[in-house]
Amino acid sequence: MKLSQKQVGHITMFSVVTFFAINIPISKYLLQSGYISPYGLTIARMTFATITFWIASLFVTKERIEHKDHFTIFLGGLLGITFNQGLFIFGLNNTSPVDASIITTSTPLFAMVIAALVLKEPITSKKVSGVLLGGLGAIFLVYTSHHGDITTDSSMKGNMAVVCSSLSYASYLVVTRPLTSKYSSITLMKWMFLYSTVILLPFLYKDLVNAPLFSQSEVLPYVLISYTLLFATFIAYTLIPVAQKRIRATTISMYNNLQPLIASFIAIGLGQDHFSATKALSGIMILIGVYLVTQSKSRADVEAEQQATIQESK
Repeated sequence: MKLSQKQVGHITMFSVVTFFAINIPISKYLLQSGYISPYGLTIARMTFATITFWIASLFVTKERIEHKDHFTIFLGGLLGITFNQGLFIFGLNNTSPVDASIITTSTPLFAMVIAALVLKEPITSKKVSGVLLGGLGAIFLVYTSHHGDITTDSSMKGNMAVVCSSLSYASYLVVTRPLTSKYSSITLMKWMFLYSTVILLPFLYKDLVNAPLFSQSEVLPYVLISYTLLFATFIAYTLIPVAQKRIRATTISMYNNLQPLIASFIAIGLGQDHFSATKALSGIMILIGVYLVTQSKSRADVEAEQQATIQESK
């Protein structure tokens, strides 16, 4: 059975969010065990991605970037990588993980508004309902998983950084979407990561060079960081433009709310958590939210209906 373009987009984005969800406990282990600092891990991911994307570009068709598109790519690198990852790590260091998880559920709302302003995507009642329902489901899941303790070690400075990180990622999804129909994932990412790495490397390289990870001999930390670098960075960021080309920015951002759900199931599978009715209810709310957003009318749908109405009236 041949999959439609939208189905390919959904499968691709689900794969991305799964890679990210698995990376949550892995990154937490590496950071809490002191193998590497948050900033060291961030610049390690960016440097690795830059190198691997440029190497990969040697094995695909060479694409020439139009001069006017370089600015958009540079902006995409700032929004989707530099600001998104940098602000999130800073925020996570200055607030509680629970607060950060809850705040990131605002990404679909930001994406919906920005897409309406920039891409003229309609804001429908079905889309709004899906965004709100999915966000509430994710918040409910995070809140109940931590027994309502959402204030521990929280701060306005950290929370605002996470808000800005979510806003940055939502902007990235909208701003760079037109480029996904012109260039391949490899071409886009090799430039985005290069720009981002050049900006941050002078400030963060010491965190990477001095990481205790490289002065110890255990194998497990190297295996775990290899997953972060390969699957949660290189492969995940290769797939995001593939999804962007096929489904809308608001829909892609809705998958952000699936991360705590997938992470919860992983924890249950590993015996670190247990299944409950609240988790089931949260999961249902998130999935229904995603479904409502995918079923809402896009700009193309509205224009097609208007065209059909004009044809009928003739």
